[in-house]
Amino acid sequence: MIYDKSYLRNRSLLQRKRKYLKTKEFNFNPIFNLIKKHFRNKKITIGGYYPSNHEVNILKFLEEASKKKFKIALPVIETSKGRMSFKSWIFKEPLYVNEYGILEPTRSKKKIFPDLILVPLVAFDSYLNRIGYGKGYYDRILRKITKRENKIISLGVAYSFQKCKKIPTNKHDFKLDYVFTEKKLYTQTD
Repeated sequence: MIYDKSYLRNRSLLQRKRKYLKTKEFNFNPIFNLIKKHFRNKKITIGGYYPSNHEVNILKFLEEASKKKFKIALPVIETSKGRMSFKSWIFKEPLYVNEYGILEPTRSKKKIFPDLILVPLVAFDSYLNRIGYGKGYYDRILRKITKRENKIISLGVAYSFQKCKKIPTNKHDFKLDYVFTEKKLYTQTD
């Protein structure tokens, strides 16, 4: 049976809330290996996110990336325009609460186009399709950045239990390059 996105989103959000504290610790070394593979020794900008609503906590990864001298950027949502952009962030720098209750850097900073974007997921499938919160912010920004930049990597971050058999898609959905869970790194060939 194929379920619609709304059903899958609600089911996955409830499941994530229930299982959040029972999940294993993430080992972020595969992400650093992915960076080496795609970017060699280039010091790239990593577009992360500040976890909320039981999302995978990537703060240890962002802290380690900062220590390795990678630039970090976090999303800033402009709800009035229906857009999202990335702004630079130095680890432990104060953040501000946006209209959705999500922490983000100050809006006065310059927009940045990251080389690697970590995308929080509500659900995903083995074809690297994703379900987010339904507003399309990540779909639009990923499409915009890939049109602008030659080489970016989109990496979904989720718990393994968020994997669905098949996610229905439409022309507005952006397919990810990889999905990273506590168990494995999913690629186009999985």
